[in-house]
Amino acid sequence: MRGGRSGLALLFMVAAAWDGARPRPTAAPGSQRRPSVVLVACDSLDGRLTFYPGNQTVKLPFINLMKRYGTVFLNAYTNSPICCPSRAAMWSGLFTHLTESWNNFKGLNPDYVTWMDLMEKHGYRTQKYGKLDYTSGHHSVSNRVEAWTRDVDFLLRQEGRPMVNLTGDRKRVRVMEKDWQNTDKAVNWIKEEAINLTQPFVLYLGLNLPHPYPSPYAGENFGASTFLTSPYWLEKVTYEAIKIPKWSSLSEMHPVDYYSSYTKNCTGEFTKQEVRNIRAFYYAMCAETDAMLGEIISALRGTGLLKDTIVIFTADHGELAMEHRQFYKMSMYEGSSHVPLLVMGPGVKQQQQISNVVSLVDIYPTMLDIARIPPPQNLSGYSLIPLLRGKAENEVSPGKPRPSWVLSEFHGCNVNSSTYMLRTGKWKYIAYSDGRSVLPQLFDLSDDPDELTNVAIKFPVIAHSLDKMLRSIVDYPKVSSSVHEYNKKQFISWKESLGQNYSNVIANLRWHQDWLKDPKKYENAIEKWLSQSK
Repeated sequence: MRGGRSGLALLFMVAAAWDGARPRPTAAPGSQRRPSVVLVACDSLDGRLTFYPGNQTVKLPFINLMKRYGTVFLNAYTNSPICCPSRAAMWSGLFTHLTESWNNFKGLNPDYVTWMDLMEKHGYRTQKYGKLDYTSGHHSVSNRVEAWTRDVDFLLRQEGRPMVNLTGDRKRVRVMEKDWQNTDKAVNWIKEEAINLTQPFVLYLGLNLPHPYPSPYAGENFGASTFLTSPYWLEKVTYEAIKIPKWSSLSEMHPVDYYSSYTKNCTGEFTKQEVRNIRAFYYAMCAETDAMLGEIISALRGTGLLKDTIVIFTADHGELAMEHRQFYKMSMYEGSSHVPLLVMGPGVKQQQQISNVVSLVDIYPTMLDIARIPPPQNLSGYSLIPLLRGKAENEVSPGKPRPSWVLSEFHGCNVNSSTYMLRTGKWKYIAYSDGRSVLPQLFDLSDDPDELTNVAIKFPVIAHSLDKMLRSIVDYPKVSSSVHEYNKKQFISWKESLGQNYSNVIANLRWHQDWLKDPKKYENAIEKWLSQSK
């Protein structure tokens, strides 16, 4: 921790301060100063680690502190399990098919009015540090070309094989230096700027952890398949509690899952020890993330601002960590799509666990609700404030009832089909492409939390009903067709911009290890795809 402080001592200090300054009850609108807000958003943290039994694998003391003095959502989901599209949804309050953030290269326009812009307009002091990643034009050439060519009839490894790397010794605390530097900036801003403000503030801190680290051997822009930590953080992990996920045989995998596993370089042999280590190192990276959250909470406590500040912790998506024979995200399985969402502060009910399904588009109207700003009428999300205050189901939103479902969709790389997930009750329904060419998946999460048995054929009436509901929310065959045309148009434009360099450039992207074995074969596959009509 900062200055070598003990994490446990820091936790006791914050807890003692919090016990002495309970959150104030919520007053009528306009009768007191609006609360300040701090949003800490990390990258790739599996939301199931924030409650039982996932929380048995690693020590996350500040997440636990937020649970003790606030509310944890047990069923919070990303609206698109990849960085930029997910963040575009969170910052716009709109579903992915509305923002048209189809991949990590295509997000919001830079001038899009976010919830932070509106809060600033209505009197909040605003400050952002760290990873934002919700506007267009970022990420590697490989990342966007892989997304554009997902419909091409070839199969190429696009990532390095997932691996672990232990660095430093038991004194090495700051492994992810850039995240710690941004955390320090946020802490200093709280101590030097926020403490002197006469107006409420909203502070955003974006962390890259626990996203895997680059793997330089994997080629252009390196990919990111290395789970890296130090012994200090690895000691926070309970190895015997690590669950080794069950895998279907390659021949039994859903065709989209097989494509994802292959392109992520996960179809080879892995020993149980390899899988256990990957998961352990990932959990250790989550522990380091938790410590940065702790620094922010400690700074608020030390300045006396904690009692008047709502703290929100979430992530853009999860991490499969070798579940379903995959790492990374880009999947609707729980490890990838389930995100953490914890809130504490004035007006938030303590020690509350909420089972309602919610998603990241709810952040936008929640922020405006906190700031007492009327929300735009076109938002996809709903304010979480009624739930956070512990209101009964029928009191939550009498005018515009919160739906009993959440929507997530994916249109990017490592998946060879647009994917749509509807989560409602105990069911998770996943539809692909046009709804006909690829078989859907249906999981009963109450009986099958590991999502190992697709029961779409066993329960055709339920599958049909959920598909009908999904189509009432989004015309997904039409969206899939639009993405298909977008991909072709973007690829053609990129290809033409390269001129005579095209063959050399495309051969040396992240898939170079396979492409260079037969370059002509793969170029011909692309030409065939380009020549095909819609």
